[in-house]
Amino acid sequence: TLGTQTDYRDGETQTDPYSPEYVIRGSSVPELLTLATLTWGRGLPAGLDEVEMIERAREKRAWEATLPPMDSPSQIAKWRKMMEDMERKEWALREKEIEKLQELRLEVFKKLLWRQEQIQNELRSKRLDDHWQNHQKAKEEKIKKIEHDCALMLRKLTANRKNVMGKLERRDIIRDYSDFASQTYAPLSRTGYFPDKHSQRYVVENLYLNTFAGLCELEASLPNSVTHVKIKVPKPKCMITETGYVKRSARLEVELAQVHQ
Repeated sequence: TLGTQTDYRDGETQTDPYSPEYVIRGSSVPELLTLATLTWGRGLPAGLDEVEMIERAREKRAWEATLPPMDSPSQIAKWRKMMEDMERKEWALREKEIEKLQELRLEVFKKLLWRQEQIQNELRSKRLDDHWQNHQKAKEEKIKKIEHDCALMLRKLTANRKNVMGKLERRDIIRDYSDFASQTYAPLSRTGYFPDKHSQRYVVENLYLNTFAGLCELEASLPNSVTHVKIKVPKPKCMITETGYVKRSARLEVELAQVHQ
């Protein structure tokens, strides 16, 4: 009525089938002993090749039973001829087995070569993709540089076309101050002006904001209405008229409150 549970699988606890010891009685050799060379994982459980081997062993035992006795020269010649025929048959069978093994090895070798060729093709494709990506990146950088140089040259040509004849022009101060994109309001850095260089000039300095005495003086100058806030209590709404009736708006508010609840 009790059961146990282990930490191992059935496959881990499975062992090779047990082969007990045996003793041969008499001079007869059992047919089962011809399979003594087969072990579990090496021929057992028996497959098609093992069945063919067993059939050939049976045929050979039957053939050995038909061998003539070597008691005369004619019987010896017959026995020798039968042995030579069996030997040629066994060599032919062995050649077929060798060819079969060679074909299997050839198939395995073909699969390995095909797999290696696939890996090489993948590596070549990856290398070509990386090479193409590098070329694309270099091309994009070159195009950006060409576009930048083109814009620079266009600006130079536009500036040169403004004064083709090389005449000297006076500065138009009115035009400079009326155009907010001129050098007066927005000077270019390439002309040697850097607005961040003198940023301290734009700092606001005030005596009333930088010192405590200035803050006290600023607070004293403010009116009392700024520092002392007066809060007026709101008057309640008149819900009842002078004659003692409830107003219609009050009744509506009560109804709305009930509906809301």
